Amino acid sequence: MTALPQDSPNGLIAPELPGHNPDDPVENAVISRLAANWTRRASVKKTEPDLDDLFEPHRPDYPEHLLPFRDHPTYLALDEPVRRKLFAWAWVAFNKNVMDNEQRVVNPGFALFASGAFEGGLNETSAQAVTQAMVDEQYHTLMHLNASAVTRRRRGWHLPESALPLAKKARRHEERLAAADHLWQRQLTTLAFTTVSEMSINAYLDLMAQDENVQPVNRVTAELHNRDEYCHSSISKEIAKAVHARLDPERAAYFVEALGDGLAAFGANDFTTWRRIIRLLGVEGGEAMMRDVEAEPGRTLLVQDYSGLHRLCTEMGVLEQVTFDWQSVTVR
Repeated sequence: MTALPQDSPNGLIAPELPGHNPDDPVENAVISRLAANWTRRASVKKTEPDLDDLFEPHRPDYPEHLLPFRDHPTYLALDEPVRRKLFAWAWVAFNKNVMDNEQRVVNPGFALFASGAFEGGLNETSAQAVTQAMVDEQYHTLMHLNASAVTRRRRGWHLPESALPLAKKARRHEERLAAADHLWQRQLTTLAFTTVSEMSINAYLDLMAQDENVQPVNRVTAELHNRDEYCHSSISKEIAKAVHARLDPERAAYFVEALGDGLAAFGANDFTTWRRIIRLLGVEGGEAMMRDVEAEPGRTLLVQDYSGLHRLCTEMGVLEQVTFDWQSVTVR
């Protein structure tokens, strides 16, 4: 592949690229369809459900089987009121994870593309689809903020998001940005993390959306969000492929390395947040419990389904280059 010219405005994409051919019926058909269907598809365009009407106090706020310490003796010894509050904290943390990711990773990634940082990536229609996706992401943040608010209101507990640390995925993204020496590295880091996020968040939201035993408000919030994300996954996939195809070897290698880093971060249990929740609840023996579960490799991953990301890496021809243990996850 020819090296990119160093005087390119962002050092990423060669300036002389073929323009969009509006007569090509195949070009970017997926994204064109998504953009045209936005008014019928997007959650932001639909009537909001009344969250208080959906709330059922007897239902747990979070699935117990997702707790990394669910079978640990310290957890099993907790009184029921403490467990209920732990579930509520877990739901607030679930929402904060989504909100931190949308605001700190995904929207900055879409904003880079919309502003032309990766010039020549797709076509004019893709710019419309990306801008629509940014509106979606802002609305998703509001959806999850409202869902935590109704939990606090109906449970009568404070449970402030500000008591919890920045979510793991957003933390790792910011660490990479701080360590980067060049603008192009920061841009490709954000693109890689945005790609991984948008192509893995369905599996994350499914953890709640497909659980019939959990609080209906929480399940419906995840379900509505998930509908949009199935479309965003296609948008992110096409952007990643288009940008990667135009990178020189150095930048392509960096992008692939960042993808692997994102893969590890996005599927992992956030033990930093779990430790904070245990401390907030004052669980006796909680620190020792967290040390125990962190030491067990089988408890590292929360999200298991990496099928979409596996297909993306395969289509990009970089599957063998990505540093990630594909054997530890589900690939269909």
